[in-house]
Amino acid sequence: MPTAPVATVPPDVAEPVPTHPEEMKAVFDVRVGKWITLQGSARITPAGMVATGIAVSALLLATAALVRAARR
Repeated sequence: MPTAPVATVPPDVAEPVPTHPEEMKAVFDVRVGKWITLQGSARITPAGMVATGIAVSALLLATAALVRAARR
């Protein structure tokens, strides 16, 4: 039995990353003086926001415990 040819994508062609339907995006440009320009962008999902909040809370709780222990 002959097999049908399989279509392949060349390795140098990158497919766009699918986005989350509730994804939040931010883009910023900062200009410092005449010669310096900084550009940036960020993407985050609601689950990422929750995970970030949990991580920050854990860090603050650990810091508070260390400060309290150092005062004793």
